[in-house]
Amino acid sequence: MTVKISNQIVGYRVKKADTETSNDSPAAAQPDNKPVQMNEYIERPDFLLGTTYKIKPPVAEHAMYITINDILLNEDTDHESRQPYEVFINSKSMEHFQWVIALTRVISAVFRKGGDLTFLVEELRSVYDPNGGYFKKGGVFMPSLVAEIGAVIEKHLKAIGLLESDEMSETTKRILAEKRAEFEASHSTATNDDTSSDYPANATMCGKCSTKAVIVMDGCATCLSCGDSKCG
Repeated sequence: MTVKISNQIVGYRVKKADTETSNDSPAAAQPDNKPVQMNEYIERPDFLLGTTYKIKPPVAEHAMYITINDILLNEDTDHESRQPYEVFINSKSMEHFQWVIALTRVISAVFRKGGDLTFLVEELRSVYDPNGGYFKKGGVFMPSLVAEIGAVIEKHLKAIGLLESDEMSETTKRILAEKRAEFEASHSTATNDDTSSDYPANATMCGKCSTKAVIVMDGCATCLSCGDSKCG
């Protein structure tokens, strides 16, 4: 709509575009008494809490160091929470450089969006290498290098309380220790040539935790890693 100016112009000012939308952003719209939730409008502070994890997959020549930096929201209040803000992956190996950089940027963007991050772990851990996966130290099967990065992120989310930890009770640990001791005693003549595994050499793969730790005792298949049992 065209407006005709009939009066004399005595002054003017330029209205910046960002001033029109600044009050509409989720970060600015939150009342002072409402806890701040993670969202993309939160600016990166000068200080972040960082944790670095080392992995040495057999498909890579050098080890990888995964650093996850967390931001502390609602500090010194009842609603204080630690949220992942960004991730970096460093390695001497340049073989995977391009897709690693791309992956870290996408993951960091998802972190800053906030919300439920469970789907991210599930998506990464479901990536399969067409050449086949590998067993990491301890006998845990990883379908791909991306899946192991997903496992690291899952471990971190559990450490900061964003995912529930499925840690076994002390009673379950004691029962599994007794089963393992009994199994090893009855198979004392068997030799374990797989030094990378913490479980008996003839153990089979667990469908729940992807670890070669399933033994059969008294007709019951039981995983010595996660406690999953066919007998309930």
